[in-house]
Amino acid sequence: MANSRRDKADSYTQKAHKEGYPARSVYKLEEIQKTNRIMKPGDTVLDVGAAPGSWTLFVHREILKGKGQIIAVDLNPLNLNPIPPTVIAYQGDAFSKEIREKLTSHGQYDAIISDAAPMTTGNRSVDTSRSEWLAEQVVMLADEQLKKHGNLVIKIFQGGGQETILKDLRTKYTKARTSKPQACRSDSFETYLIGLDKK
Repeated sequence: MANSRRDKADSYTQKAHKEGYPARSVYKLEEIQKTNRIMKPGDTVLDVGAAPGSWTLFVHREILKGKGQIIAVDLNPLNLNPIPPTVIAYQGDAFSKEIREKLTSHGQYDAIISDAAPMTTGNRSVDTSRSEWLAEQVVMLADEQLKKHGNLVIKIFQGGGQETILKDLRTKYTKARTSKPQACRSDSFETYLIGLDKK
């Protein structure tokens, strides 16, 4: 009983708090980074749907280490105090004209990462279609804002059109794949789409 996947997932939450991260999602990015080398020191990174801030903080601490910049955007404020020196945070809709102009002023980006998820309703078909819409918006943002040879990571709910989006990514990136990190809860239907080396 004590070693069930759910218990393991809870241990990620405890570990995150111990290491100063706002949420356990940090370990999903850590695994994706380890296996795909999405980012490197000196990069300019865009984090879409960044709050509460675990991915942004991980990029600051473990990848950039003072060399490079993270632009973090979310409808909600980051739960990071203080905001790290490599981070510029915007509160608002990443896909709105106003915020998009701000994001463009920093572009283009070496990597775009997104752990964004819709407000869930409990209705799986509604939730997956909202997640698909979000993922499509991030792909379009990457079409505009990601440098040639740049890398992309997007969360999507399974059943939310991920195969269609993956097919699209395969036309735009040298490699495209799905990934379900160990830190995802076993009962979660989230997965990640990864685009490597933008054409």
